[in-house]
Amino acid sequence: MVFSSSIFLTYFLPIVLLVYFLLPKKARNTFLLFASMVFYGWKAPRFIFVILATTLLDFFLVNEMWKSDVKLRRRLFLTLSVGVNLGMLVYFKYSGFFVDNINSLIGVFGGNAIKWSKVVLPIGISFYTFESITYVVDVYRKIHAPQKKFTSYLLYIIFFPKLVAGPIIRYHEIADQLEERNETNERRITGFIRFCTGLGKKVLIANYLGLTADYVYGPMDNAAAGLDPHSLTLSLSWAAALAYTFQIYFDFSGYSDMAIGLARMFGFDIPENFNQPYLSESITDFWRRWHITLGAWMKNYLYIPLGGNRSGPVRVYLNLFIVFLISGLWHGGAWNFIVWGCWHGFFLVIERLFLLKLYEKLWRPLRILVTFFIVLIGWVFFRVENIERAFRYVEALFVHGSGKNYYQGDTQTLFFFALAAFFSFFSFFGFSAKWCREWFAGGFTKTWKLSAALLTSLLLLFISMSYLTVANFNPFIYFRF
Repeated sequence: MVFSSSIFLTYFLPIVLLVYFLLPKKARNTFLLFASMVFYGWKAPRFIFVILATTLLDFFLVNEMWKSDVKLRRRLFLTLSVGVNLGMLVYFKYSGFFVDNINSLIGVFGGNAIKWSKVVLPIGISFYTFESITYVVDVYRKIHAPQKKFTSYLLYIIFFPKLVAGPIIRYHEIADQLEERNETNERRITGFIRFCTGLGKKVLIANYLGLTADYVYGPMDNAAAGLDPHSLTLSLSWAAALAYTFQIYFDFSGYSDMAIGLARMFGFDIPENFNQPYLSESITDFWRRWHITLGAWMKNYLYIPLGGNRSGPVRVYLNLFIVFLISGLWHGGAWNFIVWGCWHGFFLVIERLFLLKLYEKLWRPLRILVTFFIVLIGWVFFRVENIERAFRYVEALFVHGSGKNYYQGDTQTLFFFALAAFFSFFSFFGFSAKWCREWFAGGFTKTWKLSAALLTSLLLLFISMSYLTVANFNPFIYFRF
C-alpha cells in the first residue's frame, strides 16, 4: 500500500486512526501491529512470512546472546543473526545481479550460462534488514537490553509508517516509546500537518517533475523507452537532470515527512531524515543532510568497525570509499548504483585531501552551486540503470546532440520547476529557520499559527487528493530499495 494512494487516504488511514484512538492504551500496540501487517501484506501477502520468520529468529538469537556470558557463544549468535539477515538481503536483492555478471564472464570464454529465475524483491527489505542488524549489534555491544515481548520487537520492525522506506530507526531510539509515549491532541494535529506537507511534496511537485524525467530517461520500469541521448539538445538534457534532481528530493523527503507525521499522530517520535540537502556546501555536508539515518547507520555499523579515523589518512580514505561503494550497492544490484556510490566516495576523499580548504576561499553561493552540480551529475547515474546509457546522458549535458528533441516546457511545468527550486533553497536566508522549526518540528508558539497551518494542510490535502483521482499509480522512488 502506498501513502499517496486513494485507498490509503480515504479508507486505511481514517479507519486505523479512529479505531486506535477508541481503543484503551493497553490494546493500541496490538492493533498497530495488526494494521502494519495488513498495510505490508496488501499487495504481496506472501512476503509477510519472510519478515515474520526472520524477526522471530532474530528475537530468539538475540535473547540467547544476552543471557550468555561466554564471548565465543555471544559472537556465534551475533554472526548467525547478521548472517541470516544479510543472506536474505543478498538472495532477494543481488542474486540476479551476480548471476548476470557471472554469465557475462562465462560468455567471454564460450561457456554455458547459469539458468536463474528472476527473484521478486520484497518491498522495504533494505530498510528493515538494517534495523534488524542495528538491534542485534546494539544488544551485543550492550547499548540496550533486548525486548522481552516478541510482539513489541515485531512492532519495531514492521511499524507501517517507516516500514518500506525508512527512516532507519535504531532500536534504542524507539524502545521506550513502544511501552509509553506522548499522545496529545496537539501532537496529532502537528503530525497531520507534517503528513500533509509530505503528501504535497510527493503529489504536487515530485510526481509532476517526474513526467519530464520519464520522458527523457524512460519510465523506471522501462528505461529502454527513453530518448536517444545523442538526439537531445542541451536544454532538454539539463531539464531532465534538474527534474530528476528535484523529483527524488521531494519524493523521498516527502515520504519521510509523511512517515514522521504518521508516527507523531500515534505518539511516536522518529528521527529526521533530511535537512535542506541542496543547501550543502560540500559533499561531506550533503551526507550530513541527505538520508541522515542511512548516513548514521553507515557510520556506526560500517565506517567505525572498518577503523573509522583511527588508522592513518590512507586507511581513512579507503574506509570512506568502501562505505560509499557499499552505500551505492545498498540501493540496488546494478552498476549504475555502484558508479553513483563511487562518485560520492571520490569527492568525499578529495574533499578531505584538499577540496574543503579550497571551498573555504569561495563565496558561499558558489560552494552551494558547485556541490549541487556534483550531486546532479550523480543523480543521472542513479536514475539510468544501463550504465553505458547513463554515461551518454551525462555527456549530453555538455555536448549538443543532433537537436531533434528540444525542451518545450509549458507554463505549468515551469511553475513546478520554480516551486521546487524555491522550496529547495529558501532556507538560504536566515529568516526562514524559525518558520521551518515551527512547521516541521511542530513547535508552534501561537495558537493562531497552529490554526493557520492546519487550514493550509487541509487545503493541501484536498488539492493532493484531487490530483490523485486522475493520476496513475505513483509509487515512491525508494520503494525499489
